[in-house]
Amino acid sequence: MEKSGRPEKKRLFGLSLLLSMLVLILEGMLAVVVAVVYGITRESPNAGGGSAMFILFLPVVAVFGIMVAGAVSVALVFPAARLGDVLGRRLGGREAWWWVPPAAAAVSLALVGSVVAVSGGADPAAAAVGWFLTTATITVPALLWRSRRERIFKPVILGGVAAVVLTAVLGGVGLGTGVLKEYRPPALASADIVGRWSDGQGGTVTFTADGHVTAVDIDDDLGGWGPEGDSTDPDRPEGADSRCSGQGTWTYEPGGGTWSQEVDVTVDPCGFDLWYVGGTASRPTLYQYIGDPDSWDLYVLTRTDGGP
Repeated sequence: MEKSGRPEKKRLFGLSLLLSMLVLILEGMLAVVVAVVYGITRESPNAGGGSAMFILFLPVVAVFGIMVAGAVSVALVFPAARLGDVLGRRLGGREAWWWVPPAAAAVSLALVGSVVAVSGGADPAAAAVGWFLTTATITVPALLWRSRRERIFKPVILGGVAAVVLTAVLGGVGLGTGVLKEYRPPALASADIVGRWSDGQGGTVTFTADGHVTAVDIDDDLGGWGPEGDSTDPDRPEGADSRCSGQGTWTYEPGGGTWSQEVDVTVDPCGFDLWYVGGTASRPTLYQYIGDPDSWDLYVLTRTDGGP
C-alpha cells in the first residue's frame, strides 16, 4: 500500500491547459447569464431579433471563445500559477495555494496597467474594476492548474454547469417576482410628445398639439435601417452637411405595448424613419437607430421644456 504522504505527480501541461480553458469557458457562460439579466434591468433599446442573431452566430462565438480561453490560459493563467509556486518557495519555504491569488493580482495588474498605458489613460474606478474582475477570472483556473487532484474534470464541469444554471434560474425568478425590475419604455400619449426635443448637439424637433412639427438641424444620415428603407440621400455629395431643417406633420402610434410605440415624422426635405420611445417616465426619449440596430448605436432626442 502506498503511503498517503507520497507526493502526487504534476498534471501534464496539456491537461492543465485544457482544464484552464474549460474553467474560463464556464466563467464566460456565467458572465453572459449575469450580463443578460443585468441588461434586462437597464434602460436599453428594444433589440428584437438580437437573440435570434446570436443563435445563428453561436458556432462562430464558440470557436472564438475557445481561442480566447486558450490564449488567456497561456498568457495569464499559467504565469499566475507559476508565479504563485515561486512566491511560495521563496517567501514561505514551500508551494501553497494561498500564494496564487496574490500572483493572479500581480499578473492582472501588469495586464491592466499595460492596457491603460497604451490607451493613454483611463478612469481610476474603471481601471480598478477591470483589475479586480481580471484577477477573479484567472484566480480560479490558476488554482486548478496547480492542483494535483486526479479525475478533476467531471466535478469541474458539473459544478460549473450547476453555477450557470442556478444563476439563470435565480435571475429568472428575480425578474418574475419583481425583485429585479425589468426595464420597459414609459407608456406615452400624444400629449406627452408635444413640446421641444433636443439631440444635445444643436438640433431640435418641436411638436405641436395640432399635428405639426418643426425640425432644426436634425441629423438625416442615420444609415437607413428603418422600415421605409435607406433614409440617406444618395445624391448628397460625400462630406456634405447631413443635417436638415423644415416643417411637416407628425403622428403617434401607441402600438400593442410600450415597446411598439412609434412617432412618425414627415418633414421635407428630411428623410426620417420612425422614432421609437425610450428613456424613463421622468425622462422620456425618442430615438432612431444609427446603422445596424444590433449595434444599439442610437440618435436620441430628449425633452428640453419639461413637458407639455
